[in-house]
Amino acid sequence: MGYGQFISYNSTWMCSKMRIKIILEPSEKGGYTAIVPALPRCVNEGDTRKKALKNIREAIELYLESAKDDVIFAPNSEQVEITV
Repeated sequence: MGYGQFISYNSTWMCSKMRIKIILEPSEKGGYTAIVPALPRCVNEGDTRKKALKNIREAIELYLESAKDDVIFAPNSEQVEITV
């Protein structure tokens, strides 16, 4: 599949754009199910591929917005990026 690009936040703990892998599966009853492996229980669906991707983008935004409210770091914390 591909990656979804989205989201701009004014938060220091998150970059302004992210690339997140989405698994897009055709459903047995028609339509598509979109799953975000990196975000537990972040799943959505749509009648078309385009609608499923739109719905999962909204689900990711809500997921990350609620997660942002739960994160509390020490005042001396720093944000570091690594590549593996």
